Amino acid sequence: MFLQRNQVGEVGRELQEIRARFLTQQEELDLLRSTAGTGQNAMSIERAAQRNLLSRIKDLEQENAALKEDMLLFERLIPVVGDEDVLRLEGLRLIADEGGRYRYRLLVAYQPSRSKPEFSGHLQLVVDYLLAGRVEQLLLPGKAEAASDYLVSLKHFLRREGRFQLPEGAQLKSVEARIFQGATLLGRQSAQL
Repeated sequence: MFLQRNQVGEVGRELQEIRARFLTQQEELDLLRSTAGTGQNAMSIERAAQRNLLSRIKDLEQENAALKEDMLLFERLIPVVGDEDVLRLEGLRLIADEGGRYRYRLLVAYQPSRSKPEFSGHLQLVVDYLLAGRVEQLLLPGKAEAASDYLVSLKHFLRREGRFQLPEGAQLKSVEARIFQGATLLGRQSAQL
């Protein structure tokens, strides 16, 4: 099939028009693809920022709750006029670790009198747990622990931290901290489980 001259010119122009439209559409397609990619990136960035904000809000709420708890604790520790030589245990907390290990933390507060500017005594932990259907009790310090680790000496405040281990398979029921001066029990507090 042979084309005549005027037909060759028309076919050439149509071919150029088609090429121009193709290039224009290719540019539009590239622009749309880059815009779609930018939108997806923006959504990904927004989602990540939202997750970070939610995490930060949760952390701030926990910090706020801890600060409120500390404020209440210190309000309770304000000395009462007329009370002298008062010892209190405050804020006994337990933190479970792996393998039946637990950490404890408590605050011992002492309001001294003129005759007794310091307190000296010892701490005892009474740990009740369930093992094989029976309630067992662990007294700390026991034979394995050094009694010197449980001595308490303070003028106003003392934060005490430590650890204890339950037998394998035991389930913790309760913990009570006790402060003694000699054989006299002066204060006690149970842990919030």
